[in-house]
Amino acid sequence: MVQMAVVLSDKVTLLRKILEVEHKNGYSDQAVIGGLDVFLHRWAGSLREGIKDPVLLRKFNELGVATSGYASLSKEQRRDWVGEMREWLDGAGGSSGKDVTVSAPVRRAVAPKSKPQVADTAPGLDSSIINVSGISGASVARFSRLGVKTIRDLLYFFPRRHLDYSQRKTIAELAPGVEQTLVATVWEARKVRLGKGWGAEATVGDETGNMRAVWFNQPYLARRMPVNGHVIFSGRVDMYKGGKVFQSPEWELMEGGDLVHTGRLVPVYPLTQGLWSRPVRKLVKEVVDRWVVRVRDFLPEETRKRCNLLVLPQAISQAHYPDSQERKDEARQRLAFDELLLLQLGVVARKREWQSIAGLAFQVECPEVGRFLSCLPFELTSAQRRAWQEIIVDLGKSSPMSRLLEGDVGSGKTVVATAGLLLAVANGCQAALMAPTEILAEQHFATLCRLISGCGTASGDGQCLRTFTGVLARPLTMGLLTGSMGQKEKGEMQRAIAAGEVDIVLGTHALIQKGVHFKKLGLVVVDEQHRFGVEQRSALRQKGFNPHMLVMTATPIPRTLALTLYGDMDLSVIDHLPPGRQKVKTRWLEPEQRGKAYDFIREQVAGGRQAFLICPLIEESAVIEAKAAVVEYQRLSQEVFPTLRLGLLHGRMSPADKDAVMRSFREGEFHVLVSTPVVEVGIDVPNATVMLVEGADHFGLSQLHQFRGRVGRGQYESYCLLLAGEVSPEGRERLRAIAQIHDGFALAEEDLRLRGPGEFFGTRQSGLPELRMARLSDVNLLEMARSEALRLFSCDPHFGLVEHQPLVRELARVWGNKQGEWS
Repeated sequence: MVQMAVVLSDKVTLLRKILEVEHKNGYSDQAVIGGLDVFLHRWAGSLREGIKDPVLLRKFNELGVATSGYASLSKEQRRDWVGEMREWLDGAGGSSGKDVTVSAPVRRAVAPKSKPQVADTAPGLDSSIINVSGISGASVARFSRLGVKTIRDLLYFFPRRHLDYSQRKTIAELAPGVEQTLVATVWEARKVRLGKGWGAEATVGDETGNMRAVWFNQPYLARRMPVNGHVIFSGRVDMYKGGKVFQSPEWELMEGGDLVHTGRLVPVYPLTQGLWSRPVRKLVKEVVDRWVVRVRDFLPEETRKRCNLLVLPQAISQAHYPDSQERKDEARQRLAFDELLLLQLGVVARKREWQSIAGLAFQVECPEVGRFLSCLPFELTSAQRRAWQEIIVDLGKSSPMSRLLEGDVGSGKTVVATAGLLLAVANGCQAALMAPTEILAEQHFATLCRLISGCGTASGDGQCLRTFTGVLARPLTMGLLTGSMGQKEKGEMQRAIAAGEVDIVLGTHALIQKGVHFKKLGLVVVDEQHRFGVEQRSALRQKGFNPHMLVMTATPIPRTLALTLYGDMDLSVIDHLPPGRQKVKTRWLEPEQRGKAYDFIREQVAGGRQAFLICPLIEESAVIEAKAAVVEYQRLSQEVFPTLRLGLLHGRMSPADKDAVMRSFREGEFHVLVSTPVVEVGIDVPNATVMLVEGADHFGLSQLHQFRGRVGRGQYESYCLLLAGEVSPEGRERLRAIAQIHDGFALAEEDLRLRGPGEFFGTRQSGLPELRMARLSDVNLLEMARSEALRLFSCDPHFGLVEHQPLVRELARVWGNKQGEWS
């Protein structure tokens, strides 16, 4: 008996060695004398009797080993078949020669039992997926591109959607155009000519009739289809010449065991080059079945029951292969709640930690700031006044402000922030404003100089240091610190900042890095789309300061998302534009309309206006068919606008060159500015009335809205023209939305719907955990997660209770446990 098992195991090992030789020989069918088909025909029959594992047996039959027709396959098809066969052999224990699942049909007297491959002896959930049977080194690299590196990642590698193949019908009941499942007998299968290539066709039937099933470009399936066997088919049915036809359906043999590809809610996973849907589906199913039992539910039992949620292992399993639509929804509810709770706990902990050390309470009754606001050439909008009141309430407290100021392009955030900077200086402190790029820091410097000079007298060189008298009770000094400054000039500015001689400092994040020291920093304003993270706050603390913090974003963020991602910050929204702002007319143009767009730019320039022309890349790319700015600039200058003056702006230019180009464009020396997306945020040219965006389908809605916001800043009617070539369905949705919707908050909601919160806000770049299952429409779930987070902090502020330790460990894992904090 034992001998029989050993013989079978030897057969598995022998075939594996043969397939390795076949792989090395480039699938030339020369690994054995007479070809692989002859060997497989002899080998398969004797092995089939000894396979007791129903999953392995079903896959063995699906591979059609005895009738593989290997010799007639192309080299690519041979490679695929050999790969599938080797995966099967791995599952059968062939890689090690052990008799794991291939056994003799008689009882074995095995002594003692070898260690079974169960959870207790397997690698941990955070070990590499290379430990999963059937995953090769090449597959590890492919999964890594999808963010899957560990077994835990694979368990959380959730489907994008599910195909509903649960509705079983007879042939007579099948309806065209609907996803359905059929159980039928295969009467005939053959290789046929389909269109320009070869495919497979099968005639199948049940008690109500017969029909055809066809698969394009997969002729080898004709040999795998078991004639007279019972098969499950799932997919859409079409009508052809009056008869019903399954077009490339999924299929499985009726051999018992769990269905994977048919007859149920079937998962559709994200893929990348080299990964295919059927093998990935099969792999995830096996990993979930084997490994999900090792997942420990970190949610406190009291919380789980109060919120009526599934246990975690069950939720993971049902998220992949749900028993029903109801179970799928329950699984998503649990997993989305987990994401939102962990996010809320992390950001609330950040806020508590940030405010645990006292800051400086400002005297907010300040006549000088009131005079500055009254000297402005315009009145603040009601939204600006509301935001300012919320800010000064925070500044009057000893706990440091942590506030997000959000508003659409041109809503007037900078004016409100400037008032805050002046209030800090009036209270004897220094203030800093940080921008994401040097060109924007320089523009902020110019803007603040213009605003403040309205109620005072300015002196200084105007480039990087200005002094104002008559604004405050003493002279006010404002400086600009950038990386492109000369060493001597930079050193002098750093010395002046350290001595407290500069009251308001503008620059990039370099302001809070080593070499820059403040005498008394009271307020930091951050102007950027991405988050001002824990590392920057820690850098401030290390300098001995715990200043008030105001973060501005020009990307309108829906309140639900802001409460989720910015749970550690209070929220102020400027949701009304100042009077007189133009609504920019937006048009989506086909490539053949490019000439009309150029004519329109000529008309606008003839009327004294200027135009932006945006190209997404500065180098030619074979992957993204977008015009490179450098090449496009040359073409436009020589062929399209030879009589106009064109400027060029791109990210590889030096900061000094960028500034010179922008200054020239702002002063009207150029008619058209050809630029890469460096122009996206903040640059202000009131005379520009046309924004032409090439390759518009490659940008997100929020980015397109930022481009549009560069025009319409003056008194003239303005236009945004979007040119796109071959556009994907998702790209079409984005372009339709930007053409129809002008409200930045409504666009942000649409962008979230189309791209999801992670891609919309770049949570990977922002240091936040990625959201896979949570939706921004889950308002009730968001509120429940926030409520539970506050409840947990209330009953256990330091998370020291034993029952909360699994949750603490999960928080540390998700947030990275940096510097001993969850965040």
